[in-house]
Amino acid sequence: MASRPRDSRLRRTLLAALVTASVVVPVSGAARPAAVPAPTPAVLAPLRAATPAALDERYAAGRQGIAAAERMAGEHGDRRRARALRAMAEPARHFLSFDGRDGGRTAEVFGDLSRAGTIAVLVPGSDTDLDTYERFRAGAVALEEELGDGAAVIAWLGYRTPGTVSPEVLTPGLARRAAPRLRAFIAELSAVKPAARTSLLCHSYGSVVCAEAAPDLRVADIVLYGSPGTGADTVGGLHTPAAVWAGRGTGDWIADVPHVRIRLPFLSVGFGTDPVAKEFGAHTFDAGTGGHSDYLKPRSVSLRNIARIVSGRNPAEEGRHA
Repeated sequence: MASRPRDSRLRRTLLAALVTASVVVPVSGAARPAAVPAPTPAVLAPLRAATPAALDERYAAGRQGIAAAERMAGEHGDRRRARALRAMAEPARHFLSFDGRDGGRTAEVFGDLSRAGTIAVLVPGSDTDLDTYERFRAGAVALEEELGDGAAVIAWLGYRTPGTVSPEVLTPGLARRAAPRLRAFIAELSAVKPAARTSLLCHSYGSVVCAEAAPDLRVADIVLYGSPGTGADTVGGLHTPAAVWAGRGTGDWIADVPHVRIRLPFLSVGFGTDPVAKEFGAHTFDAGTGGHSDYLKPRSVSLRNIARIVSGRNPAEEGRHA
């Protein structure tokens, strides 16, 4: 019994140290992609149907917006950004939405959404923006290939993600601002694909975004991986009828982050119970031996099991915590 107060003090000390480090370690804010100007995107009418014609129209609008952002990035002198945007504007790429401002907001589709009976929506974690987008995209490509025909994957970068080394990554502020956007996106998707089995896949800080949005989401599964916590003490605190899954690779450094939540006068720091802990109450799945960025790596245990969950099957070596 005496070890519990010491453990609590240790966790609080570690969290305090992490907060301090986040504040004092220099963060190259000027170098973030928010510094690159981009035009205000055209207002899009709600997607009324997921027919090939309707989707082609939306994808064409996305390409136009990306091309306009490419021109502005070139005029600004950012050749790297302009090259990346040029690749994104290729006809084979399919964006339901695009906004190049403030680091970027995108929703890219992989697979044939018009025919998909299974849909996975990926929500990224920290340091995901237009300059690091290919890393996020690579995971979506790998998952779509693992799922095969009849499935579509949507890489939803619908919010400004925090920096990995920043005070924002320790608090739910950005997640709370992102949650209404995620709810609106899932609502629009559900309206045009009501019969599809849709799952929400939430990596790292994306777990906090999904947790904030969870009560209003019409999804079959919420899958948390590489999660620092959700802000809820248990699955019940998410107030969702979806099946909640959690997994963590044995090589993921997030396991060493203190899973506590400290309420300060004007903010909350930390995200509480570890989602893979028994007391949280999620279904757990084997995520293999990978690190924090390896969950959707081709041929990995984690990718295979996440794909099984999205498909409505039990993952290999699945455990259930009551």
